[in-house]
Amino acid sequence: MLLAEVARVSREVAETSARSRKTALLAELFAAAPAAEAALVISYLAGRLPQGRPGLGWRTLGREVAPADHPTLGVAEVDAAVAELAVVAGTGSQAERRRILDALLGAATAPEQRFLRSLLSGEVRQGALDAVALEGVAAAAGVPAAELRRAVMLDGSLPRVGAAVLAEGADALGRFTLRVGRPVQPMLAGTAASIADALAALGPCAVEEKLDGIRVQVHREGEEIHVYTRSLDEITGRLPEVVRAARAFAGDRFILDGEVIGQRADGRPVPFQDIASRVGSRVDVETARRTLPVTPYFFDVLAAGEDVLLDRPVRERYAVLAALVPQEHRVRRLAVEDPAGQAVEAEEFWAETLRRGHEGVMAKALDSAYAAGRRGRYWLKVKPVHTLDLVVLAAEWGHGRRTGFLSNLHLGARAADGTFAMLGKTFKGLTDEMLRWQTARLRELAVQDDGFTVRVRPELVVEIAYDGLQRSPRYPAGVALRFARVLRHRPDKSADEADTVEAVLGGPGPAATDDRSGDRTGDGTGEAS
Repeated sequence: MLLAEVARVSREVAETSARSRKTALLAELFAAAPAAEAALVISYLAGRLPQGRPGLGWRTLGREVAPADHPTLGVAEVDAAVAELAVVAGTGSQAERRRILDALLGAATAPEQRFLRSLLSGEVRQGALDAVALEGVAAAAGVPAAELRRAVMLDGSLPRVGAAVLAEGADALGRFTLRVGRPVQPMLAGTAASIADALAALGPCAVEEKLDGIRVQVHREGEEIHVYTRSLDEITGRLPEVVRAARAFAGDRFILDGEVIGQRADGRPVPFQDIASRVGSRVDVETARRTLPVTPYFFDVLAAGEDVLLDRPVRERYAVLAALVPQEHRVRRLAVEDPAGQAVEAEEFWAETLRRGHEGVMAKALDSAYAAGRRGRYWLKVKPVHTLDLVVLAAEWGHGRRTGFLSNLHLGARAADGTFAMLGKTFKGLTDEMLRWQTARLRELAVQDDGFTVRVRPELVVEIAYDGLQRSPRYPAGVALRFARVLRHRPDKSADEADTVEAVLGGPGPAATDDRSGDRTGDGTGEAS
C-alpha cells in the first residue's frame, strides 16, 4: 500500500471531529490494506512505529529535502528504512542516519513528508489514536469492538491482533488469551478530587499508597522471570533486584502488577526521574544497582498457578497476592469496607501517605475486575492539586480540530530581574470557547509569528494546575511543570501579579536529575506539551 493513502487518511481523520467519521475513514483503509501490510498500516495510523521511535531530533527531522513529484513510496519501504535507522550505531552513525532519512524523505511527496516527520517524532495528532484505530479495525473486520479490545489488552499489540482479525474474522480472537511470559496492557486509573469523592463513587474499596516509580509487570514460569514496563518493554536485565525478589516468592507461576521505587535511608522515596535514569542507564547494571538500589512493591496479581484472575474481584485477587508476596513487598493499603464509618480512617491514611513522601493514593472498588488496558471508573487516583498564576510567553498554532487556533501555551513565572522564566508548555484543559477567546487575545498581543509559534507580549495570565515539578536543563529556572493543565484565563490579573520563580521553587519539589522520558505509573509523565 502506498504511504500516500495512509497520509491522506491520517490528515482526513485529524480534520474531522466526528468519532463515527474517523472510524469510517480508518475502517475503509484497513479493509483495503494487503494482508501482509495490515499490521504496519494499523500501527502507523495508531501513531506508532513497530521499531519504536528512532531517536531523531527535530533539527534532523526538520532539514529540508526536496519532495518527490508523485507518490511511489510504499509502507513496506518505510518499514525497511526505519528498521535500518534502528540498528545504525558506532562511528559515522549520525551521517548514516541522515543518509537513510534523506533517502526516505526524498522518495516521499510533500504530504507524505509531513506525515513521516510526525510519525518519526511520535507526534501524529489525529485524535484518540489507539481507541479510534481499534474501532476502525473492528468495523473493517466486522467484529465487536469490546471483544477486539479485550484481545488487544491481553496480547498487548493492536497491529498484531488487528491484522489477524482482518484476515480471519472473529475466529481469530479466541487465540489471544492471557499467557505467562507475554505482557498485558496494565489497568489504568481515573481521577477523584478527594478521598471523600472517591469513597462516594466506589463504595467499599481498598485505599493504597500511590508510589511514584516505574510501573512493572513481573512474569514467572518456573525459574524463568521476565520484567516488563507499563509500555510492555522488557527490562529484566536492568532490574536484578526485582528478579531476585520474584524468585523468592511462594509460587513459581504468576503475573504480578506493581511499582519499582528507590528509597532513602529514612524510607522516603527518591524522585521518579532518578529511578527512570537508573532503569535507562547505559552504565553496567551492577554499577547502577550500587548507585541506586531499588525495591519492587506489588498491588495486584493477574494469574497464579493455572488460574487466570482478571475477572476476579479486587478482594479475591488481593488474598491471592498476600499468599504469594510477603508484606515487605506489598503496597501499603487500607481496606475500607464501610465508607461512611471509615471515612476519617481513610483521610488519615491519605495524610500519612503524603507525609511518607508518596504522591497520593489509589482507591479501588473491592468488587471490581482487572480491566487490562482501560482507564475506568473502578480505580481512582487522588493526588494533591497545586495551582500557579503564570504568564503566556508564546503559543503554538494547533493541529487537527484545533487548526486555526493558538493552542499550546508557553508558560513563564516572574524572575527576579523582571523577566519571565519559562516553565513548560501545555494545551491541556482548554475548551473550545477558551481556545477561541485566547486565540483572539493572543493575536492582539502578538509580536512575532513564524507560522508555527506566535511570540506575544507577556501580559495574559492563566491559572495552571499541576502535579509537581521535575528538573529540566531546558528551562532557565532548572525545572518544568508536571501534568500542567489550564484551569482558566485570568484577564483580571496583570503580569505583575503572576507567581514568581521563587514561589514556584518553594512549592512541590523537583522530581530529580534531568528532564527525560521514562515509563510511569498509570498516568504518563513529563510536562504537558
